[in-house]
Amino acid sequence: MEFGEPMEENQSQSAHLLIIDDDLDQLRLLVAALRGTSHRVSVATQGDQGYVRAMVLQPNLILLDVCMPGRNGISVARLLKINPSTQHIPIIFLSALVGAQERLAGLKAGAVDYITKPFLIEEVLERIRIHLELARKNLHPNTHDFTTKGSNQDPAVFNRQPVTLIFRKLAIEYIMAHINESSLKVSDVAAHVEISVSKLNAIFEAIDGSSVFEFIRKERMQRSALMLGQSTLTIADIALEVGYSNPANFTTEFRKFWGRTPMQLRNESKINPDAWQQRIESR
Repeated sequence: MEFGEPMEENQSQSAHLLIIDDDLDQLRLLVAALRGTSHRVSVATQGDQGYVRAMVLQPNLILLDVCMPGRNGISVARLLKINPSTQHIPIIFLSALVGAQERLAGLKAGAVDYITKPFLIEEVLERIRIHLELARKNLHPNTHDFTTKGSNQDPAVFNRQPVTLIFRKLAIEYIMAHINESSLKVSDVAAHVEISVSKLNAIFEAIDGSSVFEFIRKERMQRSALMLGQSTLTIADIALEVGYSNPANFTTEFRKFWGRTPMQLRNESKINPDAWQQRIESR
């Protein structure tokens, strides 16, 4: 949904704004206020819809509600900030959540500002003006200079990253941050990315040729092999570093993966480092 043409003549200050909010009354209020400016306004009423519209429309600024059914605003912001084609777009959160932790969560997700509801329209308009001005002074390489008429840049040529790759990247970041925790489960990763386990597995199988569980296992085995050859840590300590609280279980999994015990691979790294390196790289 898009709303009208700019209503003022000062085109040098016009910008394209995207509002993502499921509250229709709130949307009408914001759109009515913004139609009195030179800005063009687009809207989305769901998180996933808003994310897609941000990629397609390449707005100059996004007003984003936090509490929405389905994908919430925090999750949408994380996706926008990890996508190269949208990470430069300033995000202002609009939320009825007024606690310090909620505001901090919004800023950590990549927002430049956080406005609590109910708000004064004049305050929203002023903050939009401030952040558009800041964006003009520090343009991202993929950003249109919206103060210039007749720009020959086309949003369609931007390097947009498929949504599946973004989900995978978020999942891998979470895995790497928790790889040393024996309690790490695929369901934890899926919950962090906010998609089902089956969908996350389908993404990994399509891109990596393996399930999320196998990806975690391979990462742990490769890390442990490198530590065996490049450190003096004991096998028990290495097991803990890669998420195995029981050294015996670690040794069993290691032998299944590498075809030899941790001690055998450590000895190989000392006797024939070239063969050890080739073995690591082959997996």
